Amino acid sequence: MGLDKSIKQSRREKKKGVPYSYRMAETRTNKRKMGDRREADSRKTASKWPTIKTKANLQITCLKDTHLFTVQNFLTSAESKAFVKAAESIGFFHQGSLGPTKGEAYRDNDRISVNDPVLADTIWESGLDKLFSDIKIRGKAAVGLNPNIRFYRYKVGQRFGRHIDESNDLGDGKRTHYTLLIYLSGGFKPKATNDKTSPKDSSSEPLVGGETVFYGSRNTVVAEVPPTEGMALLHIHGDKCLLHEARNVTKGIKYVFRSDVVFA
Repeated sequence: MGLDKSIKQSRREKKKGVPYSYRMAETRTNKRKMGDRREADSRKTASKWPTIKTKANLQITCLKDTHLFTVQNFLTSAESKAFVKAAESIGFFHQGSLGPTKGEAYRDNDRISVNDPVLADTIWESGLDKLFSDIKIRGKAAVGLNPNIRFYRYKVGQRFGRHIDESNDLGDGKRTHYTLLIYLSGGFKPKATNDKTSPKDSSSEPLVGGETVFYGSRNTVVAEVPPTEGMALLHIHGDKCLLHEARNVTKGIKYVFRSDVVFA
C-alpha cells in the first residue's frame, strides 16, 4: 500500500550541531572509491543474482513519520541468503576511513560496489514503487533506485560511526533523497546441530549487535533498528538526514544490501 503523506523538503539548511566529519564522511568515501578497479563488473555478476519475486501487500512501520520506516519481509529468507552467497562469490574488500580527527566518521566494514541498472529496477519493481507512490519531495516523485548497488559485510568488532548520508545528483534532473538498506542476515537462530566437534563458523552463528541507531536533538535516540533478515529500512537523507550509526557486531556476520531512492 502507498503512503498517503506527501513530503515537502525545505531549502538546504545549515546542519546545526552536526560535526563536519559526520557530514563529509560519505561524500569523501564515494570520491575515493570512484573508478576503483575492485568494483564488481555488472556483466559478470548479473547471472549471480537471485530471482526476486514481487511482494504484494507490503506493510510499513513508521519510526519517525515517513522520514524513517521499515518494511518487514521485503525479501524472503531464500532471496536474502542467495544475495549473501552471490556477494561472497564476488569477493568483498575492506572499507575504512581516516577517522574523525581527519574529518571523517569512523568506518570499518567490508564492501562490494556494482553498477547494475537491471538489478536496481528489479528491486524497485518488486514492491518499493508502490510504497513510494504518494511520497513527493519538492513536487518530484520517486522513479527508481540508484544503479550503484553496494553490499556491506560487518564481522565481529566492525562498525560504522555516527554520520549522515548525503543526497547525490545523478544528472538529468535525478537526485537521491532516501537511503535503502536491506538486511540480509539477523533476527533468526541457526538450526541446532549435534556435531560438537565442528569448528565454530561465524557465518552460521546468530547475529548479535549491528543495530542501526538514529539520533535526534541533544543526542536522544529516535530509533534503534536491529538487523532482521529480509527487512528493508528506508530513511530520508541529505538536508533532513538524522545522525545515525551502525553499532558494533558482537557475534555472527551482518550483511546489508544498499542503494538509494531516486526522485525526478
